[in-house]
Amino acid sequence: MKNNIVIAAVLLCIALLSVLACRAPAASPTTGPGGEIEATEFMGVKLTPIAQQRNNALAGTISIDRETYRLTVDGLVEKPLSLSYADLLARPQISKLMDLDCVEGWDFTAKWTGLPLDAIFAEAGIKPEAVIAIFYTADTDDEGYTSLDLSYIKEKDIIIALKLNDITLPEERGFPFQLVAESKFGYKWAKWVTRIELSSNTDFRGYWETAGYSNNADVGGPAFD
Repeated sequence: MKNNIVIAAVLLCIALLSVLACRAPAASPTTGPGGEIEATEFMGVKLTPIAQQRNNALAGTISIDRETYRLTVDGLVEKPLSLSYADLLARPQISKLMDLDCVEGWDFTAKWTGLPLDAIFAEAGIKPEAVIAIFYTADTDDEGYTSLDLSYIKEKDIIIALKLNDITLPEERGFPFQLVAESKFGYKWAKWVTRIELSSNTDFRGYWETAGYSNNADVGGPAFD
């Protein structure tokens, strides 16, 4: 009788060990340069891990030095600005739950944290004739990558995101920040931005828009003009 009990116990232990051995190890959370731990949920919504987010770039990853970086805000403003990365970090930040929808058909959901563009523009002083913001990036020429209406930026409280899922924006994702163009296709989400010009030129068309893509770029709307 005792032998049967011992044999049964051994078999049970073997079965439990087999089940545990077959389990996949828990995924380690992504960590940022400052020891940040990637958020997996925000506002009750599951976030797409950064490692699973698709990403496009015109000329591969652009490396920007955080110590020498300056964001220029000029054009139709009262006081042009030259902001360092530290200047951007020091300003009040807000977080938004937002989908990035690519015109190619893929998307992902993420937590974006950064500062409202409207606050930066208010600091610079918007001249009355300014109606659009033109974004210049390190991976395009001096003609400007894309633009957004100032009325849209104000209405949607558009931010520039310094963090993605609570992780300092990775270099390949556009460090120091990515423009979070809510409800717009991904080609409006400018990365590696070095300059923002406030302009009255409503005829301006950026890199993709010049190639025929919609200047409105509204998700759910036509992809081409």
